[in-house]
Order: sequence, then C-alpha cells, then structure tokens
Amino acid sequence: MPRPVNRLHQAQPYALGLFRIVVGLLFASHGAASLFGVLGGAMGGGTVEAGAWPGWYAAAIQLVAGVLVLAGVGTRSAAFVASGSMAYAYFTVHQPEALFPLQNSGEGAALFCWAFLLLVFTGPGALALDRLFGARGAEPARPEEKRAPAAA
Repeated sequence: MPRPVNRLHQAQPYALGLFRIVVGLLFASHGAASLFGVLGGAMGGGTVEAGAWPGWYAAAIQLVAGVLVLAGVGTRSAAFVASGSMAYAYFTVHQPEALFPLQNSGEGAALFCWAFLLLVFTGPGALALDRLFGARGAEPARPEEKRAPAAA
C-alpha cells in the first residue's frame, strides 16, 4: 500500500498547476480592474489614467503577466516580471508607510511577490499550455527524482 507521502509527491505537479492558475487569475483581475474598471475598478471605482506612472504600467503588467501565468505560457519569465513589479510596489508604496506589511497594507504585494518568485523556481506544474507545445522548462517539479551519484 503506498504511503500518503508518495501520493502527495504524485499530486505535486497538479497542486502547483492549480496554485499557478489561482495566483495568475487573481493577479490578472487586479490589472483588469485598474485598466477597464471591471470588478469594482481601481481603488474603489474607475480606471487608472492611460500612461500614468506607475499605476497604468503596473496594471498592464498585472493583466499581461497574470494571463500568461494563468495559462502557463512563459510562466517563469512572466512570474519573474510580476514578482519584480510587486517588490517595487511594496518598497515604493507600502514600506515607506510602516515597516511590516500588516501595518502598511502591503500584504497583497508581499504575497504576490513571493508567490511569483516561487513559480520562477518551480515552473508551471501541470495543466500548463507550454506543456502542450513542448516548451523547454515546462516540466513539472519532481523533487523525488534521484540524482546520479558523484564519481569517487
């Protein structure tokens, strides 16, 4: 009878794929809200002014990177850009207000930053469009793979 840990290892690419889909959808939703005024709009209503720094560019990154991550297309690159944009947002908008995310309302930026950084290192997991097209680097993470022993 397989151990529960083995089942978790087998499900890991699918859990990672679902994580990627949810994070991408949430991120793209922020961009769509800011750019198009949907889902409540930017900061309680409306849209950001086209070309306004940094809000419009941040929203464009959120929408494009979020959709790419959601679909699993160029996940590592899109996640890298998204993580950097959230780090920038945290340190320029939130951190000057207070030291900790709970104090400066930067929890979202911090969580997105770290979630996307994780995807940079793990890749897209299962259920990614890159896997359909045979893109390099789209293999799911396999921590159970054994490495060849080093030559003595």
